[in-house]
Amino acid sequence: MRVFIIAEAGVNHNGSIDLAKKLINAASSSGADSIKFQTFIAKNLVTKNSEKANYQKITSDEEETQLDMLKKFELNKEAHLELIRYSKVKNIKFLSSPFDHDSIELLDEIGLEIFKIPSGEITNLPYLKHIGKLNKKIILSTGMSNFDEVKSALNILVNSGTKKNNITILHSNTEYPTPMQDVNLRAMITIGKELDVKFGYSDHTLGIEVDIAAVAIGAHCIEKHITLDCNMEGPDHKASLEPSQFKEMVKAIRNIEKALGSEIKKPSKSEISNIDIVRKSIVAKSKIKKGDILNENNLAVKRPGKGLSPMKWDEIIGTKASKDYNEDDLI
Repeated sequence: MRVFIIAEAGVNHNGSIDLAKKLINAASSSGADSIKFQTFIAKNLVTKNSEKANYQKITSDEEETQLDMLKKFELNKEAHLELIRYSKVKNIKFLSSPFDHDSIELLDEIGLEIFKIPSGEITNLPYLKHIGKLNKKIILSTGMSNFDEVKSALNILVNSGTKKNNITILHSNTEYPTPMQDVNLRAMITIGKELDVKFGYSDHTLGIEVDIAAVAIGAHCIEKHITLDCNMEGPDHKASLEPSQFKEMVKAIRNIEKALGSEIKKPSKSEISNIDIVRKSIVAKSKIKKGDILNENNLAVKRPGKGLSPMKWDEIIGTKASKDYNEDDLI
């Protein structure tokens, strides 16, 4: 199984197409499968006086409203098309999360094959129905939700027209950064097992340990924020990986994929040549003449493993030697 790795650019482009392209470059160079942005019309997303989250207050102007902050990060249709073209050049899949109905229509119109539903929309019935009717591939984040809410959202998407096997559900926590004690990674397994869906993890912790652990226990998809510089101005940079860190994460995930292997226990190709060297055989402990009785006093078990296996020990004890043996000869 190849894990689908999403580099979440989000709003880390700070409203700049040039910066967005640099993020695409970084994601492509890291080996990520996709680069994901956010599509919204600020006035359709929040009310005039909506407060920002605590982490947003710390990482941006505390005095501005959430609406004013989000306006700076809007990407219009032309910007989307330009970034899609650029992503194709860089051989990385362009994704975006729509946050309102107009944005759903825009992403559908410009041909997105995968719709990423952000955590905040998991209880948005009209929104879920809208996306469900499109019968696209869907990745659903589940931050702030309980199991019943996840199950309900899945049912809405399926009942609206999306095939269940086209849906991947990501366990997530929306605190930026997420404290380790709040990750609750085992819930990801519960989602996959109880709902019988592909599953993964959308990560907002610092570092890459949790992403590696998620892959090790079966995640099909990993999403992680990427930035050019964690010290840049903007709400999400602090909880993002810089390009070198992101590349390190992708490398680790790909290594874990290889290491997981199959469920069959057998010697690997790389170790087969060691069998004869490391395993042991039944050998003569001292000189043995033809016709002598083989016993614990004249037999031993030593390397190499090219002779009779010590697993035959009980069968050999008490039999007669069929020829002469010198010390250390293989029996």
